Amino acid sequence: MSPAAAWRAIADTGRLMVGVPSYRTYAEHMATAHPGEPVMSEAAFFRNRQEARYGGRGGGKCC
Repeated sequence: MSPAAAWRAIADTGRLMVGVPSYRTYAEHMATAHPGEPVMSEAAFFRNRQEARYGGRGGGKCC
């Protein structure tokens, strides 16, 4: 594992520990599980996750 990949893994782990999901993981999921579907922008993804976590509309899982 390269130092950059290791740092990304550490940063992603830290974000998940405080409840901030990974946009990169979301984009990869959409590409593999839902090809051809539109992918939210990073800003829209952040708003969607905040709404889902803090009382927004319906929970927010796609699968």
